[in-house]
Amino acid sequence: MTPVTARPRLVLLLAALVAALCAVAGAGTHERLANGGYTAKDTEADRAAAVLARAGAAPPDLVLLARSSTGVDAAGARRTGLGLTRELAAADGVASTRSYWITSDTLLRSKDGRAALVTADLEGADRDATATARELVPELTGHRGPLDITATGASWVSVQAAEASARDLVTAELIAAPLTLLLLAVALRSLLAALVPVVIGALAVVGTTALLRALTYAMPVSVFAMNLTTALGFGLAVDYGLFLITRFREELGHSRAVPDAVARTVRTTGHTVVVSACTVALAMAALLVLPLPFLRSMACAGMAVALLAAAAALAVVPPLLLLLGERIGRTGRPDSPLWRRAAKVVTRRPALYGIGCAVALVLCAMPFGHVRFGLIDERTLLASTEAHATGEEIRGRFAAPAERTLTVVLPKAADAEAYRRRVAALDDVASVRPANVPGLGPVLTVVGTAEPQSAAAQRLVADLREASPEGARVAGRAAMLVDTKAAVAERLPLAGGVLAVTTWAMLFLLTRSVLLPFKALLVGALSLTASFGLVVHIFQDGHLRGVLGEFAVTGALDLTLPLLMAAVAFGLAIDYEIFLLSRVREQWLRGLDNRDAVVEGVARTGRLVTTAALAVALVTGVLATSGLTVLKLLGTGLAVAVLLDATVVRGILVPAFLTLAGRANWWAPAWLPQGDPTGAQGRGVRRSAPLADSVESHADGCRAMTRR
Repeated sequence: MTPVTARPRLVLLLAALVAALCAVAGAGTHERLANGGYTAKDTEADRAAAVLARAGAAPPDLVLLARSSTGVDAAGARRTGLGLTRELAAADGVASTRSYWITSDTLLRSKDGRAALVTADLEGADRDATATARELVPELTGHRGPLDITATGASWVSVQAAEASARDLVTAELIAAPLTLLLLAVALRSLLAALVPVVIGALAVVGTTALLRALTYAMPVSVFAMNLTTALGFGLAVDYGLFLITRFREELGHSRAVPDAVARTVRTTGHTVVVSACTVALAMAALLVLPLPFLRSMACAGMAVALLAAAAALAVVPPLLLLLGERIGRTGRPDSPLWRRAAKVVTRRPALYGIGCAVALVLCAMPFGHVRFGLIDERTLLASTEAHATGEEIRGRFAAPAERTLTVVLPKAADAEAYRRRVAALDDVASVRPANVPGLGPVLTVVGTAEPQSAAAQRLVADLREASPEGARVAGRAAMLVDTKAAVAERLPLAGGVLAVTTWAMLFLLTRSVLLPFKALLVGALSLTASFGLVVHIFQDGHLRGVLGEFAVTGALDLTLPLLMAAVAFGLAIDYEIFLLSRVREQWLRGLDNRDAVVEGVARTGRLVTTAALAVALVTGVLATSGLTVLKLLGTGLAVAVLLDATVVRGILVPAFLTLAGRANWWAPAWLPQGDPTGAQGRGVRRSAPLADSVESHADGCRAMTRR
């Protein structure tokens, strides 16, 4: 008896108490989350933006668009516009303002003269500015005399994104929870058993929410962290619940008493749950080395929910199994005839099916070859959202939209006029104007002709920097994108190395094979690239909008999303890899030849892996219903990646590779320890260590999946 199983009712009571305390501690977490952190810090563009901010010339956090049917220079419009400007400038939390009615700057007036801009720089960090915008905008917008006023800007986008994220979170829970429960009830043929993963997921999400609230006092945490927490938490809860319940049923099927069956389940599958959680957490940890606060906060959320899902599973499932006993149900047939037939077909002609599958994945990956990366903006919101609609109107009606504007801060001794002439001669420059920024040297405002994510805009940034004297700095959205891409590219090899090394080491320890971990990395990279290609085809190129619903096609993907998607999907894929390989290795060590071991391994894991993948795809795929493009892309991408990996890759490509590799699958240098993770003695391989139990749970857990 372990402490968890010695007093099951007390353990469950303590778990409920901890969950209640976490729920109280996590209350109000959404209000402390921020929408930002998509750009790298301490780059040239970031330092230039900081210099401008200290001089009171920072890019505005809040932009008010005022329209007048009689023109913004009419007496009534001017009087109302001046009053609006004074009210905004006097509000708490506003550091500085700019207004067409104060400066008469034509860049703040629309080309037709019927709209004007009032902008504000808000005090404090992103979270503080968002709170200020949440209070100010409802008071300032709407009809004011002859003016009709709406808002956009980074802070108002944050407010509306947080509201949409909260609505989507509720919707996702209302849709995903009953559908996941139904899927589990069908798969496990027991409503009581199906409730167990739901309990695990609820505990993991509540605990992670409390941790995220605490984390907000130390670092900015993305508003989307809660959506990832819910999707990944319930997805992993289904995996762990399935593993534990099916193993428990396996032990009952061996005529063991309930306490013995629970003890055996904890001793074996419990280790598997720990290994799986560590796999996902290590995959998410690779994001911590990248210089983007958004990814770091999402990494913390993913690591926390993975480890808490494992902790919840190991804390509450054994007591539940002890108390429920045989009411959880007994096992049916341990293998899947459908998957057995598929495996036999593939392994008879492995080269044909393996090459065909690889070619299909490469074809899916081809759109990724023309991927373009950008930065998230108000277009992640629905087109009908105020911030999005106002931003689009500004792009169309004004000569110098903020995202196409670059600001060059020159040294005080620089010849500004000579530099202005050089810049005006550059390609893709619409206009160059001097700007008066007190306390700084000469400052020029350069308006480009192209969107910031375009190659032309990024070439313009390079040309400006090349033409600039020493000590000059270039700020603006295109410059920030160029520097962020460079910073990510610099750290990406380290992140990839962390992911590859930890994955290889874990799979080597579990399989005692040199080749199989390399195969897993190669196949995982191919599978992920295929998923990325489909995401580019849908979201960058604008296909399937009729299926997925409305989203803005900007011609680029947000730079952070493929990285986040890769970490989550890769961790889940390696989880399924461990499950399949351990079962194949068990059959090999029991004396089957390589081909028969592969067939048996696929037959005994296919149904469980597919059920787990369907549940994960369901939970993450619900995000595809979101009104936020960032969540729609992430949910669609993860659902596609998981389903592709669990079916095409695990059902065709991996069995074909294992068959072709033959005995090389299991080769390792003689000086390395040769343990038997399955406990099978058919080939006289010695059993090794407690780690063996972790693989045995994956190997045996599928025997008790469901009745046919």
